[in-house]
Amino acid sequence: MKKLVSAFAFAAVAATGAVAEDKVTLNMPSAFPGSLIQLGEAGVRLADTLNTLSSGSIKAKFFEPGALVPALEIYDAVSSGAVEAGWAVPGYWGSKNSALNLFSAVPFGPSAGEYVAWLWFGGGEELKNEIYARADIVGHTCGIIAPEASGWFRKEINSVDDLAGLKMRFFGLGAKVMQTLGVDTQLLAGGDIYPALERGTIDATEFSMPAIDQNLGFYNIAKHYYFPGWHQQSTVQELMINKTVWDGMSELQQTIVITACRAQVAYQLAEGEAIQGKALADMQAKGVTVHTWSDEMLGAFRTGWDEVVAAEAAANPDFATAWDSLQSFRAEYKIWGDLGYLK
Repeated sequence: MKKLVSAFAFAAVAATGAVAEDKVTLNMPSAFPGSLIQLGEAGVRLADTLNTLSSGSIKAKFFEPGALVPALEIYDAVSSGAVEAGWAVPGYWGSKNSALNLFSAVPFGPSAGEYVAWLWFGGGEELKNEIYARADIVGHTCGIIAPEASGWFRKEINSVDDLAGLKMRFFGLGAKVMQTLGVDTQLLAGGDIYPALERGTIDATEFSMPAIDQNLGFYNIAKHYYFPGWHQQSTVQELMINKTVWDGMSELQQTIVITACRAQVAYQLAEGEAIQGKALADMQAKGVTVHTWSDEMLGAFRTGWDEVVAAEAAANPDFATAWDSLQSFRAEYKIWGDLGYLK
């Protein structure tokens, strides 16, 4: 609350010209096109918000994927200082450290409220930034979306055997689960998925929630759409800033960044929840068949996840630490969740 009050106090004083701050430039390449509803639009909105709240003390500029660096190379660019900031999701850097996946999306994981609670009040963001600090990066939770869809398929999937051998775009820890079931997965940036699906380079894909998937047009090629999104019940976006740049910002500038990000989390979650029903109805009217996974299929995904998490924790101490932290938080939260919420 102190930081929130400080941010508004600073904005009010700065508007009168009474505060003179050293200007900070944040060139911010994005992993998502600025026109992409929720994911990309949020990055554009964040840059605009930072510029407005800071009265020009922060000069943030959003860059389309590939305009400065390719979408999947933002981590290295921010780490090296080639760019000051980046807009993406932590799970895109899972190849750098598998623990980063846990700060982005967790199979069979928490809902948005529980997830943000762990990140902000359960030590999650501190653990993430301990990892990022080794690469001279600071990461701020700056957006969250509710459940994703589970995937687009050209043919109906009725059993685990139907998955074997499929080439599928898949993200994060969910991809590792799919690999246990015989799926050949690859990570593609959002703008690269449709061409790969159209050419047949991949047979199927998952990406995000219905309104976002609709925006990317997957329904034109694959007509079978599956739920629930067991692999991503909520997904976190973040603003990455080069740590040297971050440490050089004033306390008030840092507070503006934190406050803008926290406001955007609320905006993005509310918007995302509001627009999914219409998107689903529109796509169904265009021939999309919506499916729900059987208990048998969900059980297979769950078994695969149990195998993956055990292997990841054994292979990476950072993953084990973050996983233990999340599980401890969820066990405590469950006491409240079971009592407070309707089932």
